[in-house]
Amino acid sequence: MTIEGKTASGPNRRLRLGMVGGGRGAFIGAVHRIAARLDDRYELRAGALSSDPERARASGADLFLPPERCYASFAEMARAEAARDDGIDVVSIVTPNHLHHDAAKAFLEAGIHVICDKPLTTTVEDAEDLAAAVERSGLVFALTHNYTGYPMVRQARAMVAAGDLGALRVVQVEYPQDWLSTRLEESGQKQAEWRTDPARSGIAGCVGDIGTHAFQLAEFVTGLRCTRVAADLTAFVEGRRLDDNAHMMLRFGDGARGMLWASQVAPGHENGLRLRVYGDKGGLEWFQEQPNHLRFSPLGEPPRTITRGGPGSDGAAAHATRIPSGHPEGYLEGFAQIYRDAADLIVARMGGAAAGEQAALVPTVRDGVRGVRFIHAAVESSRRDAAWVEL
Repeated sequence: MTIEGKTASGPNRRLRLGMVGGGRGAFIGAVHRIAARLDDRYELRAGALSSDPERARASGADLFLPPERCYASFAEMARAEAARDDGIDVVSIVTPNHLHHDAAKAFLEAGIHVICDKPLTTTVEDAEDLAAAVERSGLVFALTHNYTGYPMVRQARAMVAAGDLGALRVVQVEYPQDWLSTRLEESGQKQAEWRTDPARSGIAGCVGDIGTHAFQLAEFVTGLRCTRVAADLTAFVEGRRLDDNAHMMLRFGDGARGMLWASQVAPGHENGLRLRVYGDKGGLEWFQEQPNHLRFSPLGEPPRTITRGGPGSDGAAAHATRIPSGHPEGYLEGFAQIYRDAADLIVARMGGAAAGEQAALVPTVRDGVRGVRFIHAAVESSRRDAAWVEL
């Protein structure tokens, strides 16, 4: 069987990409578009780029999309693209959180693969419903926890899995920022407005926005599953309706213990995601603002620094490496790695083949469900004076 640009073994072309959200004034939409193009695996063909039809059309024109493929709503886009011979293969959803469920489900039901920004949804019920929709569809669903695409994060994961740290004991992860130290949401700043609005962000602010990244990174690198949290969430900025700081203790299924700090009111911190993992044979430390270095401390030996592309980095890191060591890679490349691995999964699904081992590291809808459960457990714990709550 062959259709336009597609063979029995999969497409012999770039994947046709659509986008929901990410129009004029949006930050993350441009990031996703750059990431999708970095490895030349996708071509943007259609969009419902804003909930405002006029802004959606103007945003589409900015991106040189055909007027007939600049849609006023994601529902219209899903129906129309599914009916076209040259319709999109995959959609990227980069809206505020409250729209993720309905948009993703519309495209899954139309037979279109989905790449979705995190967190997955705003409620556990919607998250589980979306996971069921993915399972029914048999389609690829990738969640853009972009930090899992960094080479030295994948290096750290491989080292933990290989037993280089021994039995894990302690996991510490933090994600401090300072950009919401004042009521920026009152200035008209779009990103601050929706992230501090419960109707669009969900029941958590800082925890949902960056705490989920920290939580997912800890589980991704260690391979452990957090079973219980004790959380203290605070809105330090007067009048703010959602948390802007969170302290948590974590317990993992094998007896390891952890701590998580997420803050958007920590002056002096720009994007300070940091992970430390300690076992009975050694420790690892990775810092997002210096992403090409991984500090490894074998017990009883001098600490050593493993660099991206340098001696000691293995195949997992090499798979996510694009340029020689010494040239910085980071945020955009991390996103691009998710898009590249997702492309491998989609092409394999189209052709009935198996994707490579590294592609299987792409966060899935089930990772998204865990993230939403984490958010809700943290909020419940804080409401109960930091009582232990099961995930």
